Amino acid sequence: MSQPTAPTSLPFTGDADADELLAREPMALLLGFVLDQQVSVQKAFSGPLELQRRIGTLDAREIAAMDPAALADAFRQRPALHRFPGTMADRAQALCLYLTDAYDGDAARVWTEASDGADLRARLLALPGIGEMKANALIAILTRRFGVRPPGWEAAVPAYPTLGDVDSAEALAAYQEQKRAYKASLKGA
Repeated sequence: MSQPTAPTSLPFTGDADADELLAREPMALLLGFVLDQQVSVQKAFSGPLELQRRIGTLDAREIAAMDPAALADAFRQRPALHRFPGTMADRAQALCLYLTDAYDGDAARVWTEASDGADLRARLLALPGIGEMKANALIAILTRRFGVRPPGWEAAVPAYPTLGDVDSAEALAAYQEQKRAYKASLKGA
């Protein structure tokens, strides 16, 4: 299996600048996943670009050191970055604090230093705001889109569709429809 060329954008938002930032800046990708809860994929993954515009940076060390009230205010500015701006500001800062402590603020080290697929999964699951489903989607994106392939990576990749399969606006729409149908089936069961 050939290794993919890193993408110049990830088509998650419909905004070219936001999609490019997600592909270019590992911190943006991780923040997008933290925000991907109870809002649309488009809203969640547009958040990092808007946060960068509001506070001037996505540097984990700088966000970790921010006054929590100032960060919450940035999340609350209209339009709010999330349905729950205060909670998500706290989660974003917790992620940045963790990355600062564990990886000197370098988000990419989470995956570039993974010794194998199991370590990659463990590193992602250790991140505040990242649970099993988000870790699986991140693994799919990292392996399928960015060519992150530590030994044993194949066993870490989920066998079901995730955002890692999304390579176009059309694929995103199909993914979201599958997800809605799956959630509806759970409610009906």
